[in-house]
Amino acid sequence: MPNRVAVLSDIHGVLPALEAVLAEPDLQAADRIVLTGDLTAGPQPAEVLDLLTGLGDRAVWLRGNADRELLAHRRGHRGDLPDPIAPWAARQLRDDHLALLAGLPHTRSLPVRGLGDVLFCHATPRDDEEVVLVDSRPDRWQEVLGGLGPGVRTVVCGHTHMPYVRLAHGRLVVNPGSVGMPYRRAGAHWALLGPGVELRTTDFDTDAAVARLVRDSSYPAIAGWADCFLRARATDTDALEAFGPRDGRDTAP
Repeated sequence: MPNRVAVLSDIHGVLPALEAVLAEPDLQAADRIVLTGDLTAGPQPAEVLDLLTGLGDRAVWLRGNADRELLAHRRGHRGDLPDPIAPWAARQLRDDHLALLAGLPHTRSLPVRGLGDVLFCHATPRDDEEVVLVDSRPDRWQEVLGGLGPGVRTVVCGHTHMPYVRLAHGRLVVNPGSVGMPYRRAGAHWALLGPGVELRTTDFDTDAAVARLVRDSSYPAIAGWADCFLRARATDTDALEAFGPRDGRDTAP
């Protein structure tokens, strides 16, 4: 059973942010590194995948909705994508990258010291793009977690880029936030599990990272993209307003 597990979610092709987290001593000492999806939809998708594959057997991989969409687009199974950078990112992937993404599972389970059996997913255990938030109502949590067995004590998800820890119907739910596209609080957000839960933020030189992306990425709109997302221009309030209706709260009595 692993004693310490690092969780990285929603890297979104931001190589400088990923490099900063991988340099953290506590991450380097972790027994396993779980990647909960949305690895590639961003300005350096191939470079991020190449760095992650170098982690070897320590890495536990999951596929997010953005990875699924890039794969479908690249293979001609899907036309338009909602994220403007996604079609460009899809074209940057090599055949070995596509094969890697195609083989990734939707969920993985791993026992972690102090937390018991932990289920890792991208958005929810049953779907890779539905939304639950820290303030989602109890019946919404029962809806998305109700199919889990009683042995699953902890659920780790990503997708909304909003870090939190909460109890929902007796299960501990953890969202590590986003490595590459945080809200309001700049830096790379991740989590460390075992025996408890620690939400971490790794600070790095944002100005230097923006300049590096502008220099190294061929995405045509990279300057605006890097300024918006690495400097975390969007707020948590913006995110809640955008995501809130998708957790069903607009239909709640």
